[in-house]
Amino acid sequence: MKTRILVLGAGFGGLELTTLLTESLGDSVDITLIDKSDSFTFGYSKLDVMFRGTPVESVGLPYRNFVKPGVRFCQETILSVDPAAKRVATSAGIYEAEHLVIALGADYDIAATPGLADASEFYTVPGAARIGQLLQSFPGGHVVIGLCGAPYKCPPAPCEAAFMLHDFLTERGLRQKSKITLISPFDIPIPPSPETSQAILAAFAERDIGFLAEREVQSIDAVRKIATTDDGQQHGYDLFLGVPKHRAPKILAEAGLTEGGWVAVNKYTLQTRFPDVYAIGDCAKQGTPKAGLFAEGAARAVASALVAKLRVGATGAPHEGKGSCYLEFGGGLIGRVDVDFFSNPDGPTGSYFPPSLEMRANKEHFGATRRARWFGL
Repeated sequence: MKTRILVLGAGFGGLELTTLLTESLGDSVDITLIDKSDSFTFGYSKLDVMFRGTPVESVGLPYRNFVKPGVRFCQETILSVDPAAKRVATSAGIYEAEHLVIALGADYDIAATPGLADASEFYTVPGAARIGQLLQSFPGGHVVIGLCGAPYKCPPAPCEAAFMLHDFLTERGLRQKSKITLISPFDIPIPPSPETSQAILAAFAERDIGFLAEREVQSIDAVRKIATTDDGQQHGYDLFLGVPKHRAPKILAEAGLTEGGWVAVNKYTLQTRFPDVYAIGDCAKQGTPKAGLFAEGAARAVASALVAKLRVGATGAPHEGKGSCYLEFGGGLIGRVDVDFFSNPDGPTGSYFPPSLEMRANKEHFGATRRARWFGL
């Protein structure tokens, strides 16, 4: 009888994990991949929808194209998880397995910030599309990019939004009559990499983009157009670009898997406190940022562990805690930061690559290789 592996969530972590498992084990295992959506979207596509007019219908990669030996994809809503029994209930039935990997990502807790539901956010595809429409008729004014909490997906994204907004307003002759302010809970834009942060702050200064550090948006009055931060200060705006608070899906908290809002794991093995149950990516407190390449790194560690358990002679490799983030600086230029979170006992170390056209080609290659690897496109 084939060993059953159940993977919850088809984002960066789930897609890479199942791909690695099928490459190593083929159809000798029975892998079920469950996700409520019908397609995968790269996070950076939302910036293209917002500022470059990319149609929403063109950014999704349909899961029907994810075809791998031994893998069955099920588009179903997960209702409950029993980690002790490795049993999952969905909108279509019950699944059980010998190994369970949770890769459900982070949910947006819009209700946690009063007024955000009546304002605008850009972390969902519909939210980005809405802001894109608002920008088409925006006459200029104060734009506030406000973070409602941390941690959040793709740490550079709010900075990218500021740079791309600057270009957008400049191209339309509106920059002189506009103001851009980024409100961040961090003291610098990218805390693990001071060098990257210094480059961003210098670029902000050149473009007259304001950076309000160590503040979170606590509430929004969408009628009066005021964002209030955690120090009680009120910030008037003409257009608000919000980043909602993030949390692990509620079903994982209900399953007793979370501590402090996130799934607790061993950062080297990604194992939870339940035997043969792992968690990877944004839903887990895995010791790295919530970004695609870091989810892939966790997926490699879990795939390695499972292959070692199921194939004689194989050995597992721990989670390395390494990854990269690309960063749009505007003007067609992209930079990159590579960060290692585990090797140095004194804290993470990073390498900064200045913005260039060559790095844009590197990012495009990143997307193209994953489209081909996962979806055959």
